[in-house]
Amino acid sequence: MTITSEKPELATLAQQYAAEGFVLVKGLLSKEEAAHYRQRSHDLLAQLNRTDDPTWGAARDMSEAPTKLQHLHDAQFYDAEFSKLLVDPRFTDVAAAVMGVDDVQLHHTKLFVKPPENGSPFPLHQDHPFFPHTYHRVGAAIFHFDDAPVEKGCVRVIPGSHKEGPREHSPEGSYHLLEPSFDAATPQPAEAGDVLFFTYLTVHGSGVNTSDEARTTWLIQYRDPSDPPTVKTHEWSLGQGMMLRGVDPTGRSAV
Repeated sequence: MTITSEKPELATLAQQYAAEGFVLVKGLLSKEEAAHYRQRSHDLLAQLNRTDDPTWGAARDMSEAPTKLQHLHDAQFYDAEFSKLLVDPRFTDVAAAVMGVDDVQLHHTKLFVKPPENGSPFPLHQDHPFFPHTYHRVGAAIFHFDDAPVEKGCVRVIPGSHKEGPREHSPEGSYHLLEPSFDAATPQPAEAGDVLFFTYLTVHGSGVNTSDEARTTWLIQYRDPSDPPTVKTHEWSLGQGMMLRGVDPTGRSAV
């Protein structure tokens, strides 16, 4: 289900998020803003000459032909335009509402570009095993800077899967689930400017980009600052602990 409104009611978003583990907010950014960020994304990757391929080893069997992926951690430390988006109330108000809290803290960000024709997929997984927290008040927002139909390898989710809690993952080739099958997940095609919010317990993945255009997204992982991590991980993420909305009532910074 998606919510279509220029300014969706936060209570409605929170209800769907609680029930299904995700919500696709249509048009959170305008088409012009999305195009602006798409260009900034590609320019930044070219400027930094990032040629490393972060494709998971577990994704190699999801396509008959080799696939590729471009990425950049912490884009906000290279381009101030991304810093502005991190604290944009259109984003932070939804993040707070779906978590049911007032305060939103940054965990990390990742910029992804799936190249045309062979953009790498991600097998089904939860984000939980990568950075587990005590109360599971951790979420993600995927900003779509261009259209992401099924043929571009859009995100897929298992609605309601967050209710079962953390699942056992295979660590081979990065944490991923051996079941359910990838085809069991529901595609979430999106347009430029749409933002997909989901909990770090929601089972999700994405397909291969078989189209003739790149798929460009920015992932923001956020959390309730009152939810401490159970293990120290991702400490190398620049800006972890930055407050995006409200204050940190614990007095901690990055942890």
